[in-house]
Amino acid sequence: MHKVLVVDDDKVLQQSVKQALEYHHFVVDVADNGKEAVTKVYGQKYDLVVMDVNMPEMDGIQALTEIKKHDPSVIVLILTAYSNVTDAVKAVKEGAYNYLEKPITSENLVALIKRALKARSMVETLTFSSPTLSIGETSSKDKFVGESNAMKKVFDVISKLAKVTTPVLIRGESGTGKELVAKAIHYNSPRKDEKFVTINCGAISENLIESELFGHEKGAFTGADQRKIGKFQFAEGGTIFLDEIGDISAAMQVKLLRVLQEKTFMPVGSNREIKVDVRIIAASHKPFEEMIKEGTFREDLFYRLNVLPVYLPPLRERKTDIPHLVNHYINYFNSVHNLKVTGAEPEALEVLTNYSWPGNIRELRNIIEHCFIMESSDMIHANSLPSIVFKDQKKAEVKDQVATDSVIDLADIQNSVLDAPTQKGSSGNEVQFSFGAKLGEGGKLDFAFAKDLFEKEFIVQALKINKGRINQTALNANIPKKTLLRKIEKYEINPKDYY
Repeated sequence: MHKVLVVDDDKVLQQSVKQALEYHHFVVDVADNGKEAVTKVYGQKYDLVVMDVNMPEMDGIQALTEIKKHDPSVIVLILTAYSNVTDAVKAVKEGAYNYLEKPITSENLVALIKRALKARSMVETLTFSSPTLSIGETSSKDKFVGESNAMKKVFDVISKLAKVTTPVLIRGESGTGKELVAKAIHYNSPRKDEKFVTINCGAISENLIESELFGHEKGAFTGADQRKIGKFQFAEGGTIFLDEIGDISAAMQVKLLRVLQEKTFMPVGSNREIKVDVRIIAASHKPFEEMIKEGTFREDLFYRLNVLPVYLPPLRERKTDIPHLVNHYINYFNSVHNLKVTGAEPEALEVLTNYSWPGNIRELRNIIEHCFIMESSDMIHANSLPSIVFKDQKKAEVKDQVATDSVIDLADIQNSVLDAPTQKGSSGNEVQFSFGAKLGEGGKLDFAFAKDLFEKEFIVQALKINKGRINQTALNANIPKKTLLRKIEKYEINPKDYY
């Protein structure tokens, strides 16, 4: 339940707003002036502050500045008389989400509050394993879904881009959340109340994309039986998101550059120019630097878009976020499927963390949903994961060697290693390793044979010491659990023999 602070020196209006919000299930506190509001914000956590501009002791703009310094995540809505709209606009520039002119209606106020909360929620949703970002700003007091430094940098850039209207280029692999970042920038920017229009440049054929973007006149080409408004004209005043912009042709690159430079375009089959006020946010996974060298992407268009770039790192570069991501999607699918999965077993988390995630966050979301379908218990286990996530495990296990500096005393092993077949060296003398095992078969030293022998006896002794308990053995013997289980299977060892 969201907590709101209503700040107004007009007691009648203050109580009226309080009652209206309580009717819509908000928890509401009140303050009589800006100074009292700042004191309350310092003492408690509020999701939103509804505040008048003109108040005694400290006005709304001064209070806004202090509140934002303390906690930038607080949404602030300004109430103002018609004669003070200039002050309200100034407040928005200082960090307020929006303003309402008096007299206000409860319907308009609640609708504005819901839009503000939705904008913040959208940014929190897009983070998944990233910092929680509130109204275009970050704060050390914010809670994080994930902790990776890479994503903290991303959201620092987003917070800056939300305050301006410059073009944006978002770069990153498929599935990293480029469209969600674009929406976060738009819905936390001055254009938040206008349209957000998406077009996938890679999904539209070259002969149709110009018409999709700029529209066409009736009869402009075969099949153009009526006049059509393009996406740019439809998005007037808002934001247009050009996904996979790296796929557009050289001719379209020229036309887009003109829109960026001149703020005008010409519909297909028309001789009239149309002025447009649209913010362009573009995205692609393409290597633009290489494309520029090859001549397949215009350098001037790239630099017009790449003013303050956003680079979304792939999931494999921020693996510390994966446990938080998993919990996020568990909570999400619990609500979707009306289930009560409480978490993921450590072994399942280990498998997920070691996977390379070529499909990034989108793939992780699908895998967790797969687990919800397969799992019959209240925890996600490794056996409910799809087989694809295990494909990297063998590669990882090549690097996982049984530690020779184990906490287990090797003297314990020396005293109980099973005798192996006698091995004769070239001099005819019996060869024996320092751990007491006699080596060899067929008259030659055999490294693989010796290694297997040592591994088997090491694991047997480790299991004996830890009374056959797998987790305890893995921990005390410094053996990755998955490696221990694989070796137990390989050497046909039964841990129950050592209980």
